[in-house]
Amino acid sequence: MVDSSTNPAKRLLAATEADVRILGMVAVLAMIWLGFGLVTDGAFLTPRNLWNLSVQTSSVAVMATGMVLVIVTRNIDLSVGSVLGVTGMIIGVTQAELIPAWLGYDHPTTWLMALLVGMVAGAIIGAIQGYVIAYMGVPAFIVTLGGLLTWRGAAWWVTSGRTVAPMDSTFQIMGGGPAGSVGELATWMIAAVICLMIIAAILRGRHLRRLHQFPLRPVWAEWLVGSVYCFGVIGAATLANAYPWPSRIAQRYAEAQGIPVPDGGLVIAHGFAVPVLIAIVVGMVMTFIATRTRFGRYVFAIGGNPEAAELAGVNTRRVIMLVFVVMGVLAAIAASISTARLNAATNAQGTLDELYVIAAAVIGGTSLAGGVGKVAGAILGALVMQSLQSGMVLVGIDTPLQNMVVGVVLVLAVWVDTLYRKRSSG
Repeated sequence: MVDSSTNPAKRLLAATEADVRILGMVAVLAMIWLGFGLVTDGAFLTPRNLWNLSVQTSSVAVMATGMVLVIVTRNIDLSVGSVLGVTGMIIGVTQAELIPAWLGYDHPTTWLMALLVGMVAGAIIGAIQGYVIAYMGVPAFIVTLGGLLTWRGAAWWVTSGRTVAPMDSTFQIMGGGPAGSVGELATWMIAAVICLMIIAAILRGRHLRRLHQFPLRPVWAEWLVGSVYCFGVIGAATLANAYPWPSRIAQRYAEAQGIPVPDGGLVIAHGFAVPVLIAIVVGMVMTFIATRTRFGRYVFAIGGNPEAAELAGVNTRRVIMLVFVVMGVLAAIAASISTARLNAATNAQGTLDELYVIAAAVIGGTSLAGGVGKVAGAILGALVMQSLQSGMVLVGIDTPLQNMVVGVVLVLAVWVDTLYRKRSSG
């Protein structure tokens, strides 16, 4: 039961069981958006910029979900940007040079084979680093710092510094753009399905609490939580549909499809971008792994107390190695998004992404002391970091100063995490 003696804000938080850190991040994100909106005379808050912001966030968000597990086990991965670079180059060479020589250009399975090759390469890289860390006892900081240099050099070595382009036309869908979005109708259908999933999750959670005789949240709190989540989903769908295709692209599409163009021009909504949907699916899968599987429980047990986990029979070395394998696969998925968006594989891909990924995880509530972390928080942290970068670009801040801001934000995030843990333990 909720204590009625507390103030209304505390009663609301207690009744809804809201995560204070998540709410804090949402508040910070709102302030960032409003601040840049005022400074840029509203340019930051336009549907076009926010849609592009969501696409730019996708690759970092995908990697941040894996970084949560890495940091929870009291490790770190400084090589994710370089792993993205080398797997992106492997993916590019596979679909632009190797597969066409065998099956010709624009084969229906080219995009899938290239993606699988990249994911296998990422898994192998993760396994190598994970083995050295878990079984050879070399600190993760040193191994992944070496990986940062090694895999960046390997990306150059794959093509001797050449940029590989263009990508397969189907593969480009993973990068967003007019062809890489699902359109207005599909967006509303996806939003409806997500809302139904939210309602089903709330009802199932209430059923399980009653079944196991756990305290139930007030009905009004259940309605409030479900309404807020669904309102956010509907708002995102509305925003995605408010950004239309560029007029020339829409006109060329109409001509190709034989669609008459009205006097005011043809308006075709982008809808949700494919890379954003990929990031959402990855986030859902990683959340399930972290919270509903034995592997996820082992990860958090190792982070909480490695010695106790090992005494309890957990194969800690194997789990840590698998965590880095997962991180490598996610880096390859992020590389696919980045490569498809650029329509090219370059040696500079993923440069400094490790900073954004680590910052996203830490801002999202993942403790560097291990044992604590949330996938959803990391995705929200990635959006915060990308919002800062996008806003600074619109304002005209130089890249060196942008990097300085990222560094300061990372330090502040760790400081806030330290204060939060001290307060919680006290």
